[in-house]
Amino acid sequence: MDLSSPFNAGRRTWLTGAAALAAGALLPVPAGAAQPAADYPRRPVRVIVPMPPGGATDGTARLIAQKLGEAWGQSVVVENRAGAGAIVGTQAVARAEPDGYTLGMVISSHTINPAIRSNLPYDTLKDFTALTQIGSAVIALVAHPAFPAQDVAGLVRLARAQPGALEYASLGVGTATHLAGEMLKVKTNVDLVHVPYNGSAPAYNDLLPGRIRLGFVLLESALPHIQAGKLRLLAITNAKRSPAHPDFPTVGETVPGYASESILGFVAPAGVPAPIVQKLSTDLVAAIKRPEVVRQLSTWGTDIVASTPAEFDAFIRAEIAENRSIVKAAGVRMMD
Repeated sequence: MDLSSPFNAGRRTWLTGAAALAAGALLPVPAGAAQPAADYPRRPVRVIVPMPPGGATDGTARLIAQKLGEAWGQSVVVENRAGAGAIVGTQAVARAEPDGYTLGMVISSHTINPAIRSNLPYDTLKDFTALTQIGSAVIALVAHPAFPAQDVAGLVRLARAQPGALEYASLGVGTATHLAGEMLKVKTNVDLVHVPYNGSAPAYNDLLPGRIRLGFVLLESALPHIQAGKLRLLAITNAKRSPAHPDFPTVGETVPGYASESILGFVAPAGVPAPIVQKLSTDLVAAIKRPEVVRQLSTWGTDIVASTPAEFDAFIRAEIAENRSIVKAAGVRMMD
C-alpha cells in the first residue's frame, strides 16, 4: 500500500478569463493541486502500522485495508514500522504529506506516550487528524486459581490488608495493561507492585504456574486459559461490558470512575483537507461495520466503536489528560 499521491489543498491556482480556462484544461494537474473528494483516491493508499507483522493489530489493519481496497478499486497497502513503543511508525505518519494517501493505525500508546515520555518527536494533539476509533480491545484482570480474592472487591480488601505485598503482571511498561494496573492503584488507593513483561507469552509463563498471581492481559489471549480453569477472571477493565461477553463484570462496577481500554484507531497527518477527512472516515466506518469484519474483530477481542473524527479527537484528548493524571498520581517514572 503506497499511499503517496499528489494532493495539497493549500496550493491552488486560480485562472481568470475564458482563454485562461481553456488553456488550463489542456495542462496537467499540478502535483499540489486540490482534488475533489469525489475523485479520491486516485492512487494507491498506504496504512502505516506501528507494530510488527502478525497479531491482532496487524490483522485488523490488513482486514480493513482489504475492504477499503474493494470499495475504492485501489490498492491499500499495509506498511509495518515497529519500534520504540510505536513511536517509529507514528512519527512516519506525522511526517507524511497531508494528502490523504498516508493513513496510520494508532494503538493505546498514542494516548499513553504523551503521558510517560518527555521527548516525543511529534505533538500528538497537533500533528495528526483523527479519522475513527475502530474499537477497543478488551483488557482482562485475571488471577491464578489459588489467589485468595474471587472478585475485584476481594482484591481491594486483600491489597489494603497487605500493602506492597501483591504484584501484578502487565504486558510491558507504557502499555494499556500497565496503565490499567496503575489506574486501579490510584482509584482504590492500594499499593500494588508492577511487574512488566515483554508481551503475553512471558507473562503467561509466570501467571499460569502462579509465580505471579495477578495480571492485566488482553482478554483474547487469556480466554482459553480462563475457560480451561487455569486462570480466574476477576473483571474486564473496559468502561462497559463487552457485547461478546456480557456476563463478564467490569472493574468500574466495583470501583466508581474506573475505565481503562486498549484502543485501535486510524489517523492521518495534520492538514488533510476536510472533504478527504470526511470521505476517509465515512469509508472506514463502513468497512469496520461490515458484518464479516465485526465477526472477525470480535474473535480478536475487539469491541467495535466506529466513531466520527470529532468523537475520536475528543476521545484522544480525554485519554491523554486521564493518563497524565494517573501517571502523576501513581508516580510512574517518565521515560526518555
